[in-house]
Amino acid sequence: MTTDLATEHGLAGAVRRGLGWSALSNLVLRAGSLSVGIVLARLLSPEEFGAYAVALTVQTVLMTLADLGLSADLVRSEDPERRAPTVATLGLVSGLVLAALMALLAGPLATAMGSSASTPAVRVLALTLALGGLGVVPYARLVRSFQQRRLLAVALTDLVVSTTVTVALVLADVGIVSIAIGRVLGQGLALLLQFRLAQVRPRFGLDRRLGRSAVGFGLPVALANLLSWALLSIDTVVVARGLGGVELGLYVLAFNISTWPMSVLGQVVRSVALPAFARADRSAGGPDPTLATGVRLSWALAVPTGAFLALLATPLVVLVYGGSWARSSVVLVPLALFGALRVLFDLFATYLLARGRAGTTLVVQVVWFVALVPAVVIGLQVGGLVGVGWAHVVVGLAVVAPCYLVAVARAGADLRPVAAALWPPVLLVLPALAVAALAGAAGTGPGTDVLGAGLVGGAVYLLLAWPWLRRHRPSATPPVTPVVPVPTASQGVLL
Repeated sequence: MTTDLATEHGLAGAVRRGLGWSALSNLVLRAGSLSVGIVLARLLSPEEFGAYAVALTVQTVLMTLADLGLSADLVRSEDPERRAPTVATLGLVSGLVLAALMALLAGPLATAMGSSASTPAVRVLALTLALGGLGVVPYARLVRSFQQRRLLAVALTDLVVSTTVTVALVLADVGIVSIAIGRVLGQGLALLLQFRLAQVRPRFGLDRRLGRSAVGFGLPVALANLLSWALLSIDTVVVARGLGGVELGLYVLAFNISTWPMSVLGQVVRSVALPAFARADRSAGGPDPTLATGVRLSWALAVPTGAFLALLATPLVVLVYGGSWARSSVVLVPLALFGALRVLFDLFATYLLARGRAGTTLVVQVVWFVALVPAVVIGLQVGGLVGVGWAHVVVGLAVVAPCYLVAVARAGADLRPVAAALWPPVLLVLPALAVAALAGAAGTGPGTDVLGAGLVGGAVYLLLAWPWLRRHRPSATPPVTPVVPVPTASQGVLL
């Protein structure tokens, strides 16, 4: 019994340390990537950035497949050392095959996505697939042992090297391939550091039984991740083919800005919500009220963030990225509202995962994708870039939200307090937006518009929302289901 308790306490301590370093890593890397994105946006034209966005989309989709879910399989394995050589072999073979295909088909892929200018960057980025396949084992070992501090060192190495090389090559007028070269060199050095910090060397082997087991678990994970990336990339393909490279660059910038709420709030909420949902006491039976608590806090933060991004779209873009990107602000308005919705959808998905409903989450994503494809095509034809942005909002409200609400209700959530938590932030943000608009109108430039409106509007919203949040905060620590120790355990530039 003492040993079990010690093991549990040791694991709890490792989890707490890992969570702390994970939060710090997220903050540092987001700030670093944002800074790099601002620099690149001021050095590259919208057309150049649009061409690189196409290359990055191809690389990201294939990188999802190259992993084959092998890292997740190794992290959760009860015997990772025995599986490691087989996983290393599968990862390397997968990475090499997809890298070769990406390099050989770079021209047709780039042309099919409406940007033949991205062909050289696609070919260079193909090397990252081989590097990613080679790094499956050391990455999984660091994750499994909660070594988030070392993972932060690896990520910072990648960021610093790739940024230095990219900026130097862009200033030397090498073109969009500069970013691809920077990513390859940064990932290469990061891979060497991964092996060093994980204290492993490349070991290859092939046990067919273990290989079938690894692929059997990992392939559905890879396909689910691929579907998630398809949801985030289909609009990029439609815009590239329909409007060309310049409009694509403007759209990608706006979409990436709209992900700020999801990038910051979603990561923080997810890290706390998953264990909270998983350990909530269900012994009393009846509907589960814990989802409403998460919705109340996350939605209260997401609504003003998205609303103020939409209100201040033009001065924010001009202030941060420069006047050449000003036209992207019109599509940022609907995309900012969609960004707020994504925080809510991510919370619903986290609840379903905690309840063991991963298959349900995949079904919702399939429905989302099927509805989004015609919506963005119609939106582009009707309203151009702005139409694509509003297509996301319409599909989110009319299709995705109802699907998730039905799914979480079937998983046991009580929808009455969830519904009651949704409308107050929407009503409370309206007067805050009105005051912010007046404060922004009194500004003398983008800087004063953003600062004045943001501070005044944020203060008004906080003043109005704080009493409501205090009334509904949990009065005590919610009961949790006792955890019985079991032998299980479970990786672009942000503009």
